[in-house]
Amino acid sequence: MANTTIKGISGPLAGEITAPGDKSISHRSVILGSLADGRSTVHGFLKSEDTLSTLNAFRNMGVEIHMSPEILEIKGVGLYGLKKASETIDAGNSGTTARLLMGLLSGQDFISELTGDKYLKKRPMRRVVDPLLLMGADITGENNGENLPLTITGQKLKAIRFELPVASAQVKSAIILAGLFADGETEIIEPQKTRDHTERMLAHLGSPLKTDDKSIYVNAVDRLNPSELNVPSDISSAAFFIVAALINKGSEIILKNVGLNSARTGVLEILRRMGGSIEIEDRRLECGEEVGNIVVKSSDLKGIEIKGEDIPRTIDELPVIAAAACFAEGRTVITEAEELRVKETDRIKAVVTEFSKLNADIEELEDGMIVNGNRQLRGNICDSWGDHRIAMSLAITATMCEGETTINNSECVNISYPEFFDTLSKLRA
Repeated sequence: MANTTIKGISGPLAGEITAPGDKSISHRSVILGSLADGRSTVHGFLKSEDTLSTLNAFRNMGVEIHMSPEILEIKGVGLYGLKKASETIDAGNSGTTARLLMGLLSGQDFISELTGDKYLKKRPMRRVVDPLLLMGADITGENNGENLPLTITGQKLKAIRFELPVASAQVKSAIILAGLFADGETEIIEPQKTRDHTERMLAHLGSPLKTDDKSIYVNAVDRLNPSELNVPSDISSAAFFIVAALINKGSEIILKNVGLNSARTGVLEILRRMGGSIEIEDRRLECGEEVGNIVVKSSDLKGIEIKGEDIPRTIDELPVIAAAACFAEGRTVITEAEELRVKETDRIKAVVTEFSKLNADIEELEDGMIVNGNRQLRGNICDSWGDHRIAMSLAITATMCEGETTINNSECVNISYPEFFDTLSKLRA
């Protein structure tokens, strides 16, 4: 187990960085590239523990994938070319790998065993299992399919009309992937818009997927076209340094080539509402995704309310938004975010517990938290809870604490951002 110590209040952050490739898009580039007919090339692929779980799963199912320092080459086998895995598919810590594969494997003609690490085995899977069962899937496993490991016996699927009880891009994407193999037109109705990387990439690869204000319509297709794919920098990873620059006086940084998908930019809108100086330069479209450079300057922040439509667009960034709130004037109230309790860990409890150790004035709610800002924080020994976003949020908070902060079990950042601590050191140099 690795521990990392962060020295507090050491001056402004300055420089230009490129955050690693978008984790969500990297997962989908492997999944859909493997289902395409022919060779796809992926630039900017995130090489992290989570995305490598997806990559290894498809290698295990007979897909040739070559990884070099610059590109990923995928020799797609077509929609019906996957083979039964030679061993149990291990999703590691990756909920995206597990949930999206559940949808895809339900429509194959072989049996698959799917498992994960001790953290992923605690996460809820029934929200994906239930709609897949309605489509005719055969899925069995721990706690009546609520937890991994699961056995998926591929079946001929039928289309359904399904209204998501909770806004979830992972559940939506699992049903979309199953819909590619189902008889009829599958309609998925969202209570609130979630990130649409699956839909955008399918459209880029030639799938006639349709959408309107609330629904996504999916039909079976004969083929997906191979393509050259560019993965932008992950805005969820960039968010940590955006907050670091905002709270450290005198800071100014530029984050290059960041994905600006409208379903993902909620964090920018929230931080601007808090008073953050955040500008976008060189906005453009690449492979169906908006991309641009983000310029951030230190700012005097103020507390706000975060709820409703804010939540599904910022669910992964809420821990670092809570870090920003610790240094904002007034009270920040986050509600309707109970989804945080079923992430890699219970992120509400983790944030409140660990930030309290740093002298933050923070209160746990059933569906969120209240943060009273502008209080001097003090370094302490904290724990990551095995959650990459908790570890990185603590590190950013620690930059404005008196003294030193040690984060135990900090190696979990490798799940999404292996170079995180090196990048933070570079910006603080």
